[in-house]
Amino acid sequence: MSNAAFDQWAAAHRARVEAALIRWSPASELSSGSLLEAMRYSATGGGKRLRALLAYASAEAIGASVELADHAAVAVEMIHTYSLIHDDLPCMDNDDLRRGKPTNHVTFGVATAMLAGDALQPLAFAVLLGAPAAASGVVAATHELADASGAYGMAGGQAIDLANVGRAMTLAALEEMHAMKTGAMFEAAIVIPALLAEEDETTLAALAIYAQKIGLTFQVVDDVLDATADSATLGKTAGKDAANDKPTFVSLMGILAAKSYAQRLTDEAISALPPNLDTSRLADLARAMATRSA
Repeated sequence: MSNAAFDQWAAAHRARVEAALIRWSPASELSSGSLLEAMRYSATGGGKRLRALLAYASAEAIGASVELADHAAVAVEMIHTYSLIHDDLPCMDNDDLRRGKPTNHVTFGVATAMLAGDALQPLAFAVLLGAPAAASGVVAATHELADASGAYGMAGGQAIDLANVGRAMTLAALEEMHAMKTGAMFEAAIVIPALLAEEDETTLAALAIYAQKIGLTFQVVDDVLDATADSATLGKTAGKDAANDKPTFVSLMGILAAKSYAQRLTDEAISALPPNLDTSRLADLARAMATRSA
């Protein structure tokens, strides 16, 4: 796919998931108005929507409907948004800029921000449970989302991250941490549509390998950008990792080696894609992640 065609596809699907996020957000007339406003503020605040795009691309590759993909895309974006709200809190990364605007707790206060994140998590599961798929597929997809976001996935990875501030980590330990913190939700985004569609184990395994590789790619590039880009470009505070003395791929490998590593991971991800499917959009997404500037 040409760059122009891919950009057009990505823009259309970002708009689609944004509309779905608005549609499946709680009704504003409920009494807990400030909570709902805080949920919408972060959930519908734009962003790269990479996890949603991965869900749509995965669904296209296996021939699943876009309506099925909507449920997967919104569910992973809601979980991701809840994690960002909590990640930015003073007790964690204490950040005041996200997606180019003040973070949730800066705008609504710490208590409401915590509740907004708390409320987005079960809403994500409610959206996924409504997917137009067989019950067995929905159950498998729900298990995947729970595993990816819990103690053996995103939350566990964040705990390891917080525990290792100011400490040296080996490359293997750093990769394991980010496989949980970042990679698990990338894998969920890609695998959930296939689980909903009850794809075969060979396809699921190939998609999982691709997901694990691009999850690491994303984090390596994120570390490079944190060290080289400015806050206006990133839409979040630049240089935060170094300021907080966090171990990163850049601190461990250096910028040039990290860039080379990201490219190698990208090549391995694309090579892992199932040859019997049209995975061109998944390949394009892998390349886009490796070359992104924000």
